[in-house]
Parts: sequence; structure tokens; C-alpha cells
Amino acid sequence: MNTFKSVFNQYDWNTIQSKIYQTSSQQVERALTKNKRNLDDFLALISPAALPYLEQMAQECHELTKKRFGKTIQMYAPLYLSNECQNICTYCGFSLDNKIKRKTLSDPEIKLEVEALKNIGFDHVLLVTGEANYTVNINYFLNAITQIREHFSIISVEVQPLSTEEYEKLHEAGVYSVLVYQETYHQEIYKKYHTKGKKSNFDFRLETPDRIGTAGIHKIGLGVLLGLEDWRTDSFFNALHIDYLQKKYWQTKYSVSFPRLRPAEGIIEPNFIMDDKDLTQLICAYRLWNEDLEISISTRENEKFRNNIIPIGTTSMSAGSKTNPGGYVVDPQSLEQFEISDERSAQEIAKIITNSGYEPVWKDWNKSYNNIFLSNDFNNLKSTV
Repeated sequence: MNTFKSVFNQYDWNTIQSKIYQTSSQQVERALTKNKRNLDDFLALISPAALPYLEQMAQECHELTKKRFGKTIQMYAPLYLSNECQNICTYCGFSLDNKIKRKTLSDPEIKLEVEALKNIGFDHVLLVTGEANYTVNINYFLNAITQIREHFSIISVEVQPLSTEEYEKLHEAGVYSVLVYQETYHQEIYKKYHTKGKKSNFDFRLETPDRIGTAGIHKIGLGVLLGLEDWRTDSFFNALHIDYLQKKYWQTKYSVSFPRLRPAEGIIEPNFIMDDKDLTQLICAYRLWNEDLEISISTRENEKFRNNIIPIGTTSMSAGSKTNPGGYVVDPQSLEQFEISDERSAQEIAKIITNSGYEPVWKDWNKSYNNIFLSNDFNNLKSTV
């Protein structure tokens, strides 16, 4: 099967990086005049030359997002099931070489965490684990999903890369979306950050979204870890990946997230600093390039940034997040994957969204309602014939 690897091999990191930093203001202006933009335009819009046009980009980004998604923000919460991990990654608190207490939630503990999230009001949950194939594997996921699916309209997962057959099982079990991050597309130094474990296999991880798409998962979420390498170059390759996937698995939805390096146990300092203006530029560039792309903002970001980004391009936000297994009620002191920055409650975030003129959506579109509306439309059509 042909995969993204064949496309990726046609590009060179250094060449793309040079092209980004040599972009002229004329190229940016040309991209901004277009109604439909391609990857070359995206490259121009993430370049330093585009910074003086940020206000113009933000205004168009706002209009495009409102036209495509309305004035709504989907609310979700991460549910960390385990911090066990067999990888050594220099930027992650769950890394195998961190001598910390490991915890994997049992069935009764999962139930308690689910009850806590439901009491808050969440109907969209993101299941997260470390990458421990021997203990936290497909059998564990399927067992957890069986307990969880009756309580949530949407279940997303962010776990280790799996086989196509395993993704098919997740799809059958009720998983709506799968998130997987390449972390960095800089293949030559990827091994520097991933020194041990299955995650050190660059190609296997790179081809994961192909396996997800082949399995028929409804939505695929991509992103890079902003701060490992030059964010502009990494983001171009992430957009290249999304562009390839949308053309090949055209029935699938796509989202992008923007994890910036945050403090965690034993992690490295960011090699590249990305400030709030840079992240705003990147979000605007994604929206101007791709109107259909869902854009998610997590609690990694600070309160001020999250408040201000709501009307620009956001379609979903986490709130009241805990990044440790059992963090809501079972074991609040267990190890976090990273420190969150926005510690406000979900209710506070919902109020901020409302005060911004948007609607916080706790429950996504219900298929049964859709069937009712379709039936009513059909009956109305018959009555006019």
C-alpha cells in the first residue's frame, strides 16, 4: 500500500526551511488575495514575512470559521487511563527512564472518573495513555471503551500507533476519532528525542494515519510538538500530511492541535521558542489554507491566549483538564504528563465562551435527531408534491 512516506520522501527539510525564510511580502500578499489556497500559500502564510499581515489574517480567519462552523465551540475533556510507557522520550513526563509511580486505571476506577466527567457536563471524552504495549494494549482499550461508550456521544483516543486491524476494532467499538502526533517531521534528528521503544521507529509512526484512514475512523487528528524543532518547517510538513490524507481518505474529517512544550518531569527545554503571536499566526494560516479543518486548543495554553483565540479560528477546547491517570477523583497526585496552564473549571470556560458571543457545545449532534429531521424533511417534501 502506498503511504504518506512516498510523498514525504519527495521533500527535504532544509530546502523547505530555506523556502519559508526566504518568502517575500509579495508572496504573502499574493496568497492573501486568493479565495482557494494551496500548500505554497500555506508556506507563505507561516513565514516571518507574514507577521505584518497578522491582523488581516485574523479577520479573514474569523469570518471563514464562522461561515463553516458557526459560532460554536465543542467542549471536551481528556481522560488519562494510564501513565505506563515503554518509550524513552526526552520531552515527556511518562518517559520510561523517569523513576515515578506508574498507574493504570482499573474498571472501578474508570467508572469513578467517568462519573466525575459526566457530573461536570462533558459528553466528549479523549482517552489518553502512555505507550505500554504489553499492558495498555488493544484489549485494555476495548474493555475500557465498553464501559465508557454508553456515557459519551463522542469517544476519541490518543494512544500508541496500532495496526489497521486494531484500528478497525476501535472503530467497531465506537471510537469516533484518533489523534496521533509525529512530534517532529525532522527525520534526521527524530531519534535524538526518541531514544528507546517502538516510538523510535520514525516510519511506523509516520504511516499511522494511513492505517487509521484505511480502518474507516471518522476523524483523524494531527499535530507536531511545538518547540522540538523549527515550528514553521514542522508545521509545513504537518500540513503536507493533512493535504495527502484529505485527498486519499476524502470521507474522513481532520483536526489539528498545537501542543507547545510544557513543564513535566525530566523533560528538555524547548529548542525553539514559539510565542503567542507565532501560534496565532499558525492557527490563522491553517484556517486560511483549509476551511474544513477542525482546530483544537488545549489547556496547555494560558488563560489570556485561550480567551483571545476563541473568535479567531477555534472549533474545540478542552477545559478543567487533568493529565494524570485518575486525576479527577481517583488519584489526583499521580504523575502528570505535563503541567496545564489554564486551570479554570469547565464551567468557567463555558462562561468565557458564552461571553464571547459563542455557544459552548457539550453534546455533539445526535444521530437520532438527524434521523428525525431527515424524516420530517421527507414528509414535508411529499406534502408539497
